[in-house]
Amino acid sequence: MITESFSEIPSLREPILIEALPGIGFVANIVGLHLIKESKAKRFCTIHSNYFQALALTTEKGAIRAPTNELYYAKTQAKNDIILLYGNTQALGVEGQYELSSRILDIVQSYNCQSVVTVGGLKKESAPESPSVFCTATDKDTLDAIVNAGASTLVGRVYGAAGLLLGLARLRGMRGYCVLVETLGLYPDALAARVALEFLSKCLGLTVDLSGLESAVEATQNLLVRKPHEDTKEKKDEV
Repeated sequence: MITESFSEIPSLREPILIEALPGIGFVANIVGLHLIKESKAKRFCTIHSNYFQALALTTEKGAIRAPTNELYYAKTQAKNDIILLYGNTQALGVEGQYELSSRILDIVQSYNCQSVVTVGGLKKESAPESPSVFCTATDKDTLDAIVNAGASTLVGRVYGAAGLLLGLARLRGMRGYCVLVETLGLYPDALAARVALEFLSKCLGLTVDLSGLESAVEATQNLLVRKPHEDTKEKKDEV
């Protein structure tokens, strides 16, 4: 079961959905939190599901956080506004992932969203000094554009929300791409998140100040109590 509550119904210009859920290196989570802060994005939808992990997260001060996903919106100076999918968990199991991803796409399509961008970490056995960006896309034109921006094409599989959201979006006639950045994946990776943000800024025409990125890394560490390698399968191309 999935339930959502809306705090407002924003008016948006053909928004682009950016997925920022926990995964390898928490690259997407850091990217999402930093974009929320820098763009002054506003939360407009909170999603709860019995497919989320059966636990409660605690803060440093002892407060309780329920597993949740949230949708934020931000007005931009670029052609499209953005919707950010942020949260402290992904859905568990095949059924949970499919149902949640489908519901999220239902919601964003109601705002005339036709583009999806997913973000994640690409697991490496040793920490890269200069992380490379890899990508996959729903169609050749989009893929060519992302490759021309400096990414290499990914051969393999993309697990979790970063892969499934994009695959289901393609079936709906939406366009989009996945950005994966190399990471050791055992901790919130600030360097990989910086590379991802720089690449997304170039592709989406956004101006993002990266000076406060460390605060997003610290907030991610505080929010996600369990160690990344306890929550993710260490597959080379899983996010």
